[in-house]
Amino acid sequence: MNDAPRFSTPAPAPAPGHGSEADRTVGDAARLLGVSVRALHHWDTIGLLTPSGRSWSGYRLYSDADLDRAQQVLVYRETGMGLAAIGELLDGAPATAAEHLMEQRRLLSERISRLTRMVRVIDTMMEAETMGNHMSGAERAQAWHGQWSEEYTAEAEERWGGTEDWVESERRKAAMTPDDWARAADEAKRLEADLADAMRRGVAPGSQEANALAERHREELNRWIAMTVPRQVLIARGYVSDQRFTAYYDAKGKGLAAWLKDIIDASALAQGVDPGSAAWE
Repeated sequence: MNDAPRFSTPAPAPAPGHGSEADRTVGDAARLLGVSVRALHHWDTIGLLTPSGRSWSGYRLYSDADLDRAQQVLVYRETGMGLAAIGELLDGAPATAAEHLMEQRRLLSERISRLTRMVRVIDTMMEAETMGNHMSGAERAQAWHGQWSEEYTAEAEERWGGTEDWVESERRKAAMTPDDWARAADEAKRLEADLADAMRRGVAPGSQEANALAERHREELNRWIAMTVPRQVLIARGYVSDQRFTAYYDAKGKGLAAWLKDIIDASALAQGVDPGSAAWE
């Protein structure tokens, strides 16, 4: 069946910009692409996919080139890319079809790997539920003596959710029993008390005792995520740049947040890591 619009009377030859017999109406294009007419209208409105032709009645007409671009949009959207980013990519430096395919394959492979990791987390959580290990946010807060913050958890998920580190952290937490949570809370509390005591006694950054405390701190973070020294350095920066963390540590000893950062930086230097050029590895 001819997909071109039919006229009850002979139509004049198309004028420039008014499409050809091979062009599709918006309804036909939507059916071919498997999207809604509303979606195509929206893409047109935001400049992502503007049909190259119009019928004599003013209706949108999509050429083969338009449909090719629509297919690119659909594939990139499956990678998790937003429409604005897709538009910038397609309107940027010219790329061949082969180059687009290679990039799409790379992005889709990354997405598949990320989703596979998330499935493993869900499997772990399902196993924990079956064994009765699940703990609600309130139960975690109770185990942590009220210090477990779902606000921080939500903020971290918004920033890091879907990354390999986030997935691994969720897998570890899902596998923890209530006893594990209680033990983690007690060990964190003892570490914070020892840090505050050492600061009050004037333990100098770079000393053997300070370096041992910095290593205990790194091991504590390693409970939740693989923690290298450069990562620890970057996290410690947040203790002085984020007022919430500064207030948390300084409540245990005035100046503790800055002192903790200093002993972590000094320990990193002793291990050959320059705090100024640390990168998340």
